[in-house]
Amino acid sequence: MKLLFISGRESSYTRNAVILKGLRENGIEIIECTDPSDSYLFRYPKTFGKFIFKRKEDFDLIFIGFFGQPLVPLVKKLTDKPIIFDAFLSAYDTMCFDRKKITPKSLGGRFFYWLDKHSCELANTILLDTNAHIDYFVNTFGLEREKFQRVFVGAVDSIFYPRDIRKNDNKFTVFYYGTYRPLHGIEYIIKAAKKLESYGDIEFEIVGNGPEYKKNMKLAEEMKMKNIHFIDWIQYEKLPSEIAKADVCLGGHFSDIDKAKRTIAGKTFQFIAMKKPVIIGNSPANRELFEDRKNALLIEHGNADALADAILELKVNDKLRIKIADGGYRTFREYCTPKIIGKEIKKIVEETKR
Repeated sequence: MKLLFISGRESSYTRNAVILKGLRENGIEIIECTDPSDSYLFRYPKTFGKFIFKRKEDFDLIFIGFFGQPLVPLVKKLTDKPIIFDAFLSAYDTMCFDRKKITPKSLGGRFFYWLDKHSCELANTILLDTNAHIDYFVNTFGLEREKFQRVFVGAVDSIFYPRDIRKNDNKFTVFYYGTYRPLHGIEYIIKAAKKLESYGDIEFEIVGNGPEYKKNMKLAEEMKMKNIHFIDWIQYEKLPSEIAKADVCLGGHFSDIDKAKRTIAGKTFQFIAMKKPVIIGNSPANRELFEDRKNALLIEHGNADALADAILELKVNDKLRIKIADGGYRTFREYCTPKIIGKEIKKIVEETKR
């Protein structure tokens, strides 16, 4: 079986990387039309140019990966092959409600609504990461539920895997990384850290930068934080080493906005792939894969007190910490490796081809 894979983001982007690795591990040949350019402005023309060049080759189906909404209408005009579209997220929701760059009724808001809806209508099959996310697409854009299939995000297991790193201190390290988007709720992590400041051996490490970085730095400064180590960013290749040093990892999302409850954070899959105990929001999406105190510790969204209590409980309860780490790792091996995800998609491909 041979697929043509085209995407708006580079092939190394986590969602695309897991899918490509999984498909190849299941014996599917890939004709890849992707580009590593930093800007969409350059990436889309280069990617689409590769598609124009390769679209006459022999393949069974076209797989449009993330961020593919702008590509679906163009690809559809130039092929009669079946299309599987990995929507992954809503451009409309992201721009209007998550990042709040535009309003829903604005020209831009109406455009992104149309783009999400139209691209999904043109595809034969649509993939999303959770059933909660599928419900959002069906209800928001008036789409047929039968066209959707859930495929978890997963993590690249050749990069994220359990490893022993001996620490040289007696600190209890709580680790988080992210791009400081509103849905992440990093302010709740900072407030939880403040509540645990009297525990001298608990330290927080927060890696990343993004739109709400300055806002959160101001909050940390006003609260005179002493137990958080902020790191602007680290290379992707070094991320597993930082995760390995942690005693507890914060998967999130911790904000109380709707989008935070529809998705499972990609970092959560990476943490459980490395056999780390995770704390996550008690959301419909997270509950599709996680059960409280079995493979994760689930807490109320938008609640710094609950987050602080959960961190402290895992600190003092070694058995619970080990149980959650083991349970999360088993969950990853059973449902979230690239090979398992690739096997699921291979079945979807076979059904779409009929």
